[in-house]
Amino acid sequence: MNALSLYRPVSIQNALDDFDRLIDSFFGESPLAPARTSLSSRVPAVDVRETDDGYVLEAELPGYDEKSVQVHVDGKVLTIESQKDENKEEKKGSYVIRERYSESFRRSFTLPDDVDSDAITATFKNGLLTLNIKKRAESQRKLIKIEG
Repeated sequence: MNALSLYRPVSIQNALDDFDRLIDSFFGESPLAPARTSLSSRVPAVDVRETDDGYVLEAELPGYDEKSVQVHVDGKVLTIESQKDENKEEKKGSYVIRERYSESFRRSFTLPDDVDSDAITATFKNGLLTLNIKKRAESQRKLIKIEG
C-alpha cells in the first residue's frame, strides 16, 4: 500500500448512508423531505498530504477541544474519535427545562506500509487537529549525489 487511505470497514451504517442519499435524491430539498440527520453528516472534514518524510493529516473539529478527542493506532488502522456531551439547564417559573446535546464521530484510516506508527505526533489548536505521521527512515526519499 503506497498512500494513507480512508479505512472503510463493511458495516450496516454504510448501507444506511447510501439509502439516505437515495431518499434525499428522490425527495430533493422540498419541504416534504424527511427530516433526518445522517451520521455521515457529523464526520469531520479531513485533508491528508504527503511530504518527503511522512504524511500530515488535518481534521477540522470546530467546537471540540483536545480533551474530548482521542487518536489511536491499532495495527495499520489509525482512528480519530470523540464523544461530546453538553447539558444546558434553564429554570422557567416553577419547572426546569433541561436540554441535552450529544455528538460523536469515529473516522479511521489505513496506514501505508512505509509509516512508523510509533512516530505519530498530534497537536490541537483552534479546532484543527494536526497529525504528523512519519515514514520509516529506510523508506524516505534520498538524493544520491552523482560524481563525475
